[in-house]
Amino acid sequence: MANTKRQLFIKRRLRVRNKLRKVNAGRPRLSVHRSSKNISVQLIDDVNGVTLASASSLEKALGIVGKNNVEAAAKVGAAIAERAKKAGVTEAYFDRGGFLFHGKVKALAEAAREGGLKI
Repeated sequence: MANTKRQLFIKRRLRVRNKLRKVNAGRPRLSVHRSSKNISVQLIDDVNGVTLASASSLEKALGIVGKNNVEAAAKVGAAIAERAKKAGVTEAYFDRGGFLFHGKVKALAEAAREGGLKI
C-alpha cells in the first residue's frame, strides 16, 4: 500500500534538509511552516542553535490575522527580510521543509528576496 500523506511529507522534508545541510556554508536557515490557517517563518542559526528572527501571520502588527493567502505570505516574507537586516543577516538558505515551492511558500520567498534577503 502507498505511504500516507504524512509519511510522504516527512520524507520530502528530510530530503530537502539533508541536501541543504551539504551546501549551507555556515549561513542561517530560513525555515517556513505553513498550516491551513497560518504561515510562519524563522531565521535559525544552526551552529549556535538560536532563532535570530521570526515572523508570522498571527502577529497583529502585520494586519493579516485570520488570513492565510498569498498576500499574507508576501507580508510575512517582507517582515522577515526587514527583521533579518536588523539582526545583521544579509543571506540565508531557504528551507521549505516538506512544502512544495508553490503558492504561499513561493510568495513568501519572493517577498523576502525583494526585501533584500539573499536566499
